[in-house]
Amino acid sequence: MQIICEGLDLADAVLKVSKAIAVKTTNPILEGIKLVAEDDTLTLFSTDLELSIEKKIKAEVKEEGSCVVPGKFFSEYVKKLTNDKIELTLEQNNGLKIKYLDSEGYIQCFVESEYPDINLMDSKEYFGISNINLKDLINSVIFSVAIDDSRPILRGCLLEINHDIIKAVTSDGYRLSLAKKPLTYSNVETSCIVPDKSLREISKLLNDTDEQVNVYVNKNFLMVDQGDTKIITRLLEGEFLNYKQIIMASAKDTVITVNKAQLVDALERASLLSKIGQNNLVKFDIKEDTMLLTSNSDIGNIKEKISVVLEGKDLLIAFNARYFLEAFRVTTDEFVKINFQGPTNPCTITPVDSDNEQYLYLILPVRMIN
Repeated sequence: MQIICEGLDLADAVLKVSKAIAVKTTNPILEGIKLVAEDDTLTLFSTDLELSIEKKIKAEVKEEGSCVVPGKFFSEYVKKLTNDKIELTLEQNNGLKIKYLDSEGYIQCFVESEYPDINLMDSKEYFGISNINLKDLINSVIFSVAIDDSRPILRGCLLEINHDIIKAVTSDGYRLSLAKKPLTYSNVETSCIVPDKSLREISKLLNDTDEQVNVYVNKNFLMVDQGDTKIITRLLEGEFLNYKQIIMASAKDTVITVNKAQLVDALERASLLSKIGQNNLVKFDIKEDTMLLTSNSDIGNIKEKISVVLEGKDLLIAFNARYFLEAFRVTTDEFVKINFQGPTNPCTITPVDSDNEQYLYLILPVRMIN
């Protein structure tokens, strides 16, 4: 194998595929990046057997071939060579010579035959969605994925593809996030559960344009195809929460409309003390046209009063303020609607415009200790 490529292109490609390099593995080959040179293209692969990434770049291929380089070292090395043309030559002793300007380096490669095949999927079932919509969809729900392994299925995100709409749902058992986005094309109706790690890496590789990205789905894998970049993830097996039943069970005895920025500022100040106290809660006392937020600890108390539009009953309820703040960070609406069903049942955050059902956040209250 012998190729010449632009250092900036190689560094960018290595940075992308290095996200799928295995960490703390008992199989050292999974710490490698596979390089394949053919025609006028250099293809880079990496996988930890759960997540796989492929990236293609243009190259002058003088001799076709392939090798597997130590991923971490190769990544650190080439990112310092972005202003130069780089020549890569695989020598007979399975060492890769890296030549740039008047200098060169040398890396001993892994045994290529030990590297696993990457399943690039040949499914014809896929949907199309803009880069920015898929990125927003992921970022709108990924923060509420479970962080422990007590219920492994909640370490993933449920995706439901139906006609021209895709839904994403996550839950950690204390809250639930749901978001919707339109599709530009679909020939599939299905659902799958994608590991949160994979979705986070997919989000990082997406750009902020309206350019369509194609997502292929089969029983065990999902592949995001950006053309020169492909991301393949193994899907989780099992049954997700019956989120529709949970949402439908949330009636609306008390409904408030509130300025989101004012509520965020008040919650951030009130939660300063709640972090110090053992209860870690902020009380919401809703009466007429005001909502009083209260937090207490051994060093003092904070009371924040903000204006609201109330429909229904007065209410005293308590929540972990962080759950509200994290939901509000991913919404862009100036005003939001919060729907309550008594002091012991979950509340939901929805858009004020009932015709705009792009998101819903459900949060369980905290039991108040008198």
